[in-house]
Amino acid sequence: MSKLPIVNFTPGPSQIFYTVEDHIRTAFRKGIPSVSHRSKTFEQAFQHTTTGLKDLFQIPDGWHIFFVSSATEIWERSIQNLVAGHSHHFVNGAFSSKFHEFSGLLGRVNGKTEAAEGEGFSQPFEFPGAELIAVTQNETSTGVRTGNDFIAGLRAKNPEALIVVDGVSSLPHLQPDFQNIDSVFFSVQKGFGMPAGLGVWMVNERCLEVSNKMTSKGHFTGTYHTLQALASNAKKFQTPSTPNVLGIWLLGKVCEDFLRRGIDNIRKETLYKSVLLYQTLDKHKLIQPFVNNLVHRSETVLVANSGNQTERLNNYLLSHGLQPGDGYGNKKSSQLRFANFPAHSREVYEKLCDLITVFE
Repeated sequence: MSKLPIVNFTPGPSQIFYTVEDHIRTAFRKGIPSVSHRSKTFEQAFQHTTTGLKDLFQIPDGWHIFFVSSATEIWERSIQNLVAGHSHHFVNGAFSSKFHEFSGLLGRVNGKTEAAEGEGFSQPFEFPGAELIAVTQNETSTGVRTGNDFIAGLRAKNPEALIVVDGVSSLPHLQPDFQNIDSVFFSVQKGFGMPAGLGVWMVNERCLEVSNKMTSKGHFTGTYHTLQALASNAKKFQTPSTPNVLGIWLLGKVCEDFLRRGIDNIRKETLYKSVLLYQTLDKHKLIQPFVNNLVHRSETVLVANSGNQTERLNNYLLSHGLQPGDGYGNKKSSQLRFANFPAHSREVYEKLCDLITVFE
């Protein structure tokens, strides 16, 4: 008897989108992995991918798209290029906490507003002196969402600060509110269903202006991938150093796939799947959602309190071809996480919920 193909629900790296394997074969036939990043072929791929992202997210004029190694790199680049003295961070899990820590390690004053794990933020405040306010739109470790309404409130109370959004596990499901933010970034191994190794950083003109002022005043903004270097190269559809050429090319193809399918349809299906699993967990006797507040429940990373049933439930689902993600950090043995990205079909989510329903 052949083994079932495994569907990966880990929130990242996660399930590969079903078209990616064929795109990779095509890329190898075309020699894309060995293309020079100074070639016309790469420039065309860069332009094609940035155009796809602009169409997918309806990115307004005055915004720039840069390619780097990871979202973790963007944490560091954001602080180096946009903060001379003081950043403020909303922290409610491991990844928002790490972004906050990076700022301190880079010598900035790093204030924070903290919520307990599993809880979100409801009241925006004014933060005098903060040059940058960092919001993790979807805390991957805990499955807590911070909505655009809250971010708009931050902008209203802090018009001078740069609003930087970590969209690593929220995009492409949640539409960035480009009118109320200055930067948003993601990496491709989650919502875009691709192999890891590419970060995408979107910034507006305010960010470039701030970075230019910092440089003119003698602030050190990094040894490479400064905003100035990224921007000057992007004008030529190039990067300052050798990038993940294959990843950039693949991202353009996945954007094509998403646009062909319709981003509104993808978002509606994501919402349907999240409602289905939350309803299943809410009704279950042994397993419950970790996040209680409905407003703060993530639709792309759903976390279940599974307690002493964790190992048994994990093995049960795995025997049916479904691999849940482990709980994060000290919750590894008491929680399971379920990614809900475009690569996870409606049918596989219905199978997941049917299996959990009869688990006892």
